[in-house]
Amino acid sequence: MKSSYEGYRVLLVHAHPDDETINNGATMALYASLGASVTLITCTRGEEGEVLVPELSHLASSAEDKLGEHRINELADAMKELGISDHRFLAEGKKTFRDSGMMGTEQNNRPDVFWQADLEEASDYLVSIIEEVKPHVLITYDEIGGYGHPDHIQAHRVAMRASEKSNWQIQKIYWNTMPKSVLAESMAKMKELGSDFFGAESVDDLPFAKDDQFVTTLINGNSHVAQKMAAMKAHSTQIAVDGPFFALSNNLGLQVWGDEYYTLVRGDKSAPFDEAGRETDIFAGVNL
Repeated sequence: MKSSYEGYRVLLVHAHPDDETINNGATMALYASLGASVTLITCTRGEEGEVLVPELSHLASSAEDKLGEHRINELADAMKELGISDHRFLAEGKKTFRDSGMMGTEQNNRPDVFWQADLEEASDYLVSIIEEVKPHVLITYDEIGGYGHPDHIQAHRVAMRASEKSNWQIQKIYWNTMPKSVLAESMAKMKELGSDFFGAESVDDLPFAKDDQFVTTLINGNSHVAQKMAAMKAHSTQIAVDGPFFALSNNLGLQVWGDEYYTLVRGDKSAPFDEAGRETDIFAGVNL
């Protein structure tokens, strides 16, 4: 890692508030602390999310339908914890893309949900941001959105289409990933403790688990994992402090959240590498 990343720029495209923290919180905090410009685009406000705080249950989409407004504030608080000042919603001030709910639910068919958005229109909004921010690196989901959520899939499609249409050439594009070897070890340890955190018998049953050969990059963000955990707590309607996410780190150690993995899909894999041959810097090989 360099001592300073002044002048380097990364853009992250996520579906809902909290996705950025769970997937990339340590990476975001690490690079921001070293001077990089980190821009987060969130495509929906997470209106269809669960509400894990009983006294806020009235916010749910099945009740007052005000969860999205609340999650805007949660996201702002989380970004303060990570040290990120540039966070925006896709088409902010022009259009609101609503959370589509889980795949196969009735909400998928609403005309205002992100899943139903016109790809060219939605990607045009992102193109304008890309050409303003001029990121060297883009981070988003893989083609199945990690686990098949319609908004994650659509965020992937919009990000990739925008990268194709933009006049600004993004040098490196990464998709979030998780190596099977790491998940297998975590599953085994949690089962020893009597926990069924992953809800699966084998890593092969987890759609987001990838063969290790597809993992090109590991960012060690353990120096900023405390910020990531604080940001997770800020998303209080979605992540319970006494719930499975924190139980995972309590039992396996904070590095379970400090190590963040990626697959490089555009650009050249560049040194420095770790002992497994993975990149250790998303900006490696980038030309300013």
